[in-house]
Amino acid sequence: MEGLKDKVIIFAGAGGIADGTAKFLGAGGAKIVVGDIILENAMRCVQTVKDAGGGGIAIELDISNKDSVKKMIDAAVDKYGKIDGLFNVAANIHPDQVAKDTDPVDIDLEVWQRNIDINLTGYLLTCKYAIPHIIAAGGGSVINTISDAVYAGMPDKVAYSVTKAGIGALTRNVARRYGKQGIRCNAVSPGLVLTESGMKNSGHLVDMVLQMMPSPRVGKPEDMGSIVSFLLSDLSEWITGQTICIDGGAVMRT
Repeated sequence: MEGLKDKVIIFAGAGGIADGTAKFLGAGGAKIVVGDIILENAMRCVQTVKDAGGGGIAIELDISNKDSVKKMIDAAVDKYGKIDGLFNVAANIHPDQVAKDTDPVDIDLEVWQRNIDINLTGYLLTCKYAIPHIIAAGGGSVINTISDAVYAGMPDKVAYSVTKAGIGALTRNVARRYGKQGIRCNAVSPGLVLTESGMKNSGHLVDMVLQMMPSPRVGKPEDMGSIVSFLLSDLSEWITGQTICIDGGAVMRT
């Protein structure tokens, strides 16, 4: 992909979608700084970008902690001298937390707050500390990850759905506030995206989702990665303030 060479991109969060994006960024000659609460996941993502031809470093990150976020941003500037983009992909998806994310009447308020801290405040913190450096570098791109849960009207997962919806508002605010300073900000909304191992262990879920969508398959990390990489590249310079659903048509928005 064009328009990525020598760009320095922050990844707040690792995992399948981050790995799928790293392949495209590496092939385009970009460098990434990956932060994740599980350092091994961040290291795997960095290895992916290196295998594809790019470079990068891995850092342990607690996205809900402002000092941890600032440390990651400072490390990126110390290593590469600039920041050109930010990809927020972290989420509060620990199985114990997901199981307790119920409905407005029954939800444990500690679970509610933890979702706010990671899914919403965490994205605010990365923007707070990264955007000044992106402006100093001449402008660039911020990509936030929301979810089709925002549109689905789920009977549970109230904290996840509400915080992901809030990220949409944050995306538009950043696009409007910093557009004249060279910042463009967009959101991507994935449907069911599974790694190869996830496909093997999610047969019932896959069958259920396929019945409700026009696509003949569920998503792969590369489906997300190609669009995110495009939005991080110079090829997308006139796209900002948008949410793009990458979900095989599960959500059709006009």
